[in-house]
Amino acid sequence: MKSENQYIQLDNSTITLAIKREDLLHPHISGNKYRKLKYNLIQAKEENKDTLLTFGGAFSNHIAALAYAGKLHNFKTIGVIRGDELESKTNENPTLKFAQECGMKFKFETRENYKIKDNPDYINNLHDEFGDFYLIPEGGTNELAIKGCLEILNEDDTDFDFICCAIGSSGTISGIIKSAKTNQTILGFPSLKGTFFDKEIHKFAPNYSNWKIISDYHFEGYGKVTPKLVDFLNKFYSKHRIPLDPIYTGKMVFGVIDLIKKNYFPENSKILVIHTGGLQGIEGMNLKLKTKNLPQIESYD
Repeated sequence: MKSENQYIQLDNSTITLAIKREDLLHPHISGNKYRKLKYNLIQAKEENKDTLLTFGGAFSNHIAALAYAGKLHNFKTIGVIRGDELESKTNENPTLKFAQECGMKFKFETRENYKIKDNPDYINNLHDEFGDFYLIPEGGTNELAIKGCLEILNEDDTDFDFICCAIGSSGTISGIIKSAKTNQTILGFPSLKGTFFDKEIHKFAPNYSNWKIISDYHFEGYGKVTPKLVDFLNKFYSKHRIPLDPIYTGKMVFGVIDLIKKNYFPENSKILVIHTGGLQGIEGMNLKLKTKNLPQIESYD
C-alpha cells in the first residue's frame, strides 16, 4: 500500500519539507504498525496459528493495532501488559479498553517481571498458560517487521536528500535505512532516553552507514510531554491540519523544524518526514495532562 506525501510550507526557507502520511493507511492499524504486522500475520497464517501474543504498555500503539488486526483477520489475541496496577483500570484507559473491545485478553505483569519477558523460560511459561501462539515482540519489531518497513519508501521519494523517522524499537528506521537510495541520509529521532539505538540498528541493518541519530528531542524521555511540545502540536495542526502524536512523530517534527531554523540542513535540501501514526494514544495522553492541569492536545478528533 502506498501513502501520499503532504508538503509543508515553510517561511523564509529554501528547504523543501514533506510528510509521508503513513498515519492514513488504516484508521486502526496505521503507520508503522501496519507495515510491521503485514508479514507477521501472513507468517502466522502459514504456521496455522490461531492466536497472537505480544507485549506492551498502557498506551501502546502496537497493542491497539494488534488487537484490531486480530479481530479483522480472525486471530485470538493476548496482550502481556506492563504494570499490574492497570488490571483494575482497564475501562479508564482508552487503549486497553479499545483492545479489549476488539477481543484481546490481557495478562498484567509487574514491572519487575516484565523486564524478563524475553527470557526463554518466561516464554515457555506463557505457552503453559495460554497454549500455542504466534509470538510478536514488544513494538512489533522482528525481521518480518523490517521486511514490511522496507515498503514505506517508494518511487516518489527518490529525490529527497534526508529521510527523518522517529525511533522506538528501531524496527521502522532499520527498514528505511535498508531501502533508501545511496544518496539519501536517514535521521533517527529517539522518543526515549538511551544509547542502545545504535546497537539495535546495527543488528537489523548491518553494514549500512547512511544514518545518524539525533538525540536532542526526546523531551526528557518516553511518554514525557511538556507544555512546550503540546503548544507546538496544537499550532502545527492549526496551520497544516496534520495531527501529530506526542510520543513519537510530534517530537520528531519539532526536532526537524528546529534544526531547519538552526540551519542544520544545507540550502535547498529536500526533507521527507515519516508520519508513523500513533494518533490513538492522544486520548490517553490528554487524560494524563488533564489530571495535571496542563494544556491538552487539541488536534484529536
